[in-house]
Amino acid sequence: MKLSDLKVVVTGGASGMGRRFVERLLEGGARVAAWDMNEEGLAALQADHPGAALLAQRVDVSKEEQVAQAMGAAWEALGGLNALVNNAGIFRDSLLVKRDKATGEVQTMTLSQWQTVLDVDLTGPFLCTRELSRRLVEGGGETPAVIVNISSVSRAGNMGQANYSAAKAGLVADTVTWAKELARYQIRVAAIAPGFIETPILQGMRPEMVDKMVQQVPLRRLGGADEIFAGVRFIVECEYFTGRCLDIDGGLRL
Repeated sequence: MKLSDLKVVVTGGASGMGRRFVERLLEGGARVAAWDMNEEGLAALQADHPGAALLAQRVDVSKEEQVAQAMGAAWEALGGLNALVNNAGIFRDSLLVKRDKATGEVQTMTLSQWQTVLDVDLTGPFLCTRELSRRLVEGGGETPAVIVNISSVSRAGNMGQANYSAAKAGLVADTVTWAKELARYQIRVAAIAPGFIETPILQGMRPEMVDKMVQQVPLRRLGGADEIFAGVRFIVECEYFTGRCLDIDGGLRL
């Protein structure tokens, strides 16, 4: 598949890596539906790309009804769909159990912190993938399609991220499962696990914390959103690639 062939939904498309994905896809000739909860970000995206084949939709990917309605609207507006990038994700970092040194109080990760991350980072991709796949199969399963799930190097486990790690590990497992289930309908499913990428989230961190993170990376630098998009492009264009996860992390998992 070529980028110019794509009619694609990108979740979390209003900022960070998602926005870069949207921009690169548009440059490649794709028709794009950008989903996000950030209405200001969506409006800015549209303002920066007047006349582009871009549909901006406010969608909470953890809500079944919203996903179903938005997928139907995108399908109608773009004349069908053949691609999905499950990029939307959130953090609610916390240690499972921690004793406060000053007060001696024991603090824990709350159920809300756990469930909110699972809802967006794992249930969200499930809902989006299901709704797109259902429409493709209803159409006869004869249209080649591709789904890219954005996981994380944290899928192997990371302190303070039990919720996020569980979601991103589950997403890779689902990538394999869906690739096996959907191949008969010409739907490929693959994943990317980024390492430390230069995004607004990292830009808001203290410089010394970012430096500490960089020192863990064999290449001794942060990655860029364009480097992650290079992985997205590879998955789209290599039609013999499915069911696998690309680690794009500067060697972090070595």
